[in-house]
Amino acid sequence: MAAIVLTTLNARYIHAAFGLRYLKANLDELERDCTIIEFTIHERPIDIAERLLHGKPRIIGFGVYIWNVEEITKTIALIKQVSPATTIVVGGPEVSYEQEQQAVCRLSDYVIAGPADLAFRDLCRQLFAGPTPPGKFLPQHIPQPEELKFPYSLYSDEDVAHRVIYVEASRGCPFKCEFCLSALDRSASPFELDRFLAELDRLYRRGVRHFKFVDRTFNLKIDNSIRILEFFLARMDDGLFLHFELIPDHLPERLKQVIKRFPAKSLQFEIGIQTFNPDTQRLISRRQDAQKTEANLVWIRNETHAHIHADLIIGLPGESVASFAAGLNRLVQLDPHEIQVGILKRLRGAPLVRHVDEHEMRFNPLPPYNILSNNLIDFGVMQRLNRFARYWDMIINSGRFKHSKSIILADDPFHRFMRLSDWLYEVTGQTHRIALKRLFELVHQGLVRQLDGDLNETSRHVALDYRASGLKGIPSFDQGNCTPPASVKHASKRRQLRH
Repeated sequence: MAAIVLTTLNARYIHAAFGLRYLKANLDELERDCTIIEFTIHERPIDIAERLLHGKPRIIGFGVYIWNVEEITKTIALIKQVSPATTIVVGGPEVSYEQEQQAVCRLSDYVIAGPADLAFRDLCRQLFAGPTPPGKFLPQHIPQPEELKFPYSLYSDEDVAHRVIYVEASRGCPFKCEFCLSALDRSASPFELDRFLAELDRLYRRGVRHFKFVDRTFNLKIDNSIRILEFFLARMDDGLFLHFELIPDHLPERLKQVIKRFPAKSLQFEIGIQTFNPDTQRLISRRQDAQKTEANLVWIRNETHAHIHADLIIGLPGESVASFAAGLNRLVQLDPHEIQVGILKRLRGAPLVRHVDEHEMRFNPLPPYNILSNNLIDFGVMQRLNRFARYWDMIINSGRFKHSKSIILADDPFHRFMRLSDWLYEVTGQTHRIALKRLFELVHQGLVRQLDGDLNETSRHVALDYRASGLKGIPSFDQGNCTPPASVKHASKRRQLRH
């Protein structure tokens, strides 16, 4: 067993594993003594501890994130009980700030606050050289992209065959949106492009066809964006699929012309709108030209084959229910393929905390630190909005209700879907694990009973969606006079696989 073990409980967020590969790639002479072991969020802490300790490593490094901190805390507590001599190092965004308030930091020997790519190597060297006092270990400096070794050779054949491959062409973000940890970055720094593209070419030749770029602002430097897109256009085949995060109000014409050349099912853009409220934008230091944003969304939707995933956030300071409703309705009119309705979370270290007192913001004290109430939205209404977000993803974003969507949302998407959401929770008491067949029945009933839908029209639309879903049997509302077009058969399955 290696002397150094790097691990994380990555759940579905496998960019955590991407970070571990960066650590291993930059260990220099210690890389041969390091191994990476990954776990899912569903494994028991005692089983994780047993496996990690099996080879008696000297150092175990944990990547700690908002979604795995509780499980990692339990795992470290167990390790320290049975093997107190094992050195525990934690790092990651969750432990980079407010360490004194966190049990996971108190249980660990060392906390790396901030970028760990080189700091973990430096700490391990010190530990192997002799006794080192435990405590917070601060990076000597923020590493620049040119100082780092790429981790892509550490993707295994199993990763290449079965995983989305995360890559980054740049680090950092020049924007200061206060709900985001990237607000602490001074700027964005690109990796040397020829070197980066050579790594992508090696991955492509190994069979990678699904690339997810983690750059916060892929279209910040247009020349680089175009070169990367041209790289993929030259290698386009039926299996290639790319995901980028875009600044919504920055699409110059020469970038548009390249985007237009991508075929269907090959390109996805994640576009953070977050809020259309100008007062809220000013409060959270978010610069966004609403008119350009709208025009660019319309252009992407109508002139390209790109899949648009747009984000809005519930609970931002200064954003009332009425304001959020107006923003959602405005975004629905622009017709992105998906609208992710997110709930504001208090990320440790994010500047958003400066608004807590003035706007009476109350957050869950436990992960994921979601907002519970503020001066404009009380706890009861916030709970309703949480359920709204869950049902929205289950129904609108799933792709399963393509025909029914127009009559569900009609001319007032927010208020109509809120009525449906309230009714669904009243009837089921659930926001998760609703069997798909029952969900179709519920949506049909809700449309007729709560949204005053015409029975015949509603039955026809929902029956079309039911048949396209691939479910067997005939639902009670199917009048037998509808056949789904071939183009939408199994649409939800395709959506889950590709997006």
